[in-house]
Amino acid sequence: MSSEEKRQALKAKIEAAEKRNEERSLGDMAKEATDKATDFVKEHPFATLAGVAVVGLAIGAMTRPGRRAGQQVGRKASSLASYATELGLAYASGMMATAGNVAEAGKDKLEDFGDALNDNAGALRRQAAYKSGNAAAAARGFTREAGKKAGRSIRDLRNRAGK
Repeated sequence: MSSEEKRQALKAKIEAAEKRNEERSLGDMAKEATDKATDFVKEHPFATLAGVAVVGLAIGAMTRPGRRAGQQVGRKASSLASYATELGLAYASGMMATAGNVAEAGKDKLEDFGDALNDNAGALRRQAAYKSGNAAAAARGFTREAGKKAGRSIRDLRNRAGK
């Protein structure tokens, strides 16, 4: 596409846009602007609030009564800032206390869990000792009976061989 053709295409787009703008009414443009502003405020509420505050302070600073009021507001704003700081510190302190309580509760649960494991380990140890004691007693009894039978068998063989 040559530069002349590109210029003609761009000129056609501009004319079409101007024609669309002429056909739109002021009400349409106002509704579109309102919708866009509403969407922006919904998506960015804090930025909107900060922007409004800055614009308000700027307008107030440009007028003489605004400057006098600004001095009074400055004093009130500093006390408001100190209240906000105290509120923030109180909130942080409460969060730290809550975190401490949660940590303490976690420690208690872990301690209870450890005690339960220790109790279960003790019970298992006692059961194992009991069963090993039974097994040892059974082995001793088996050995004793086997020894008796072996001794009797040897005695019987000797008696038969001697006859």
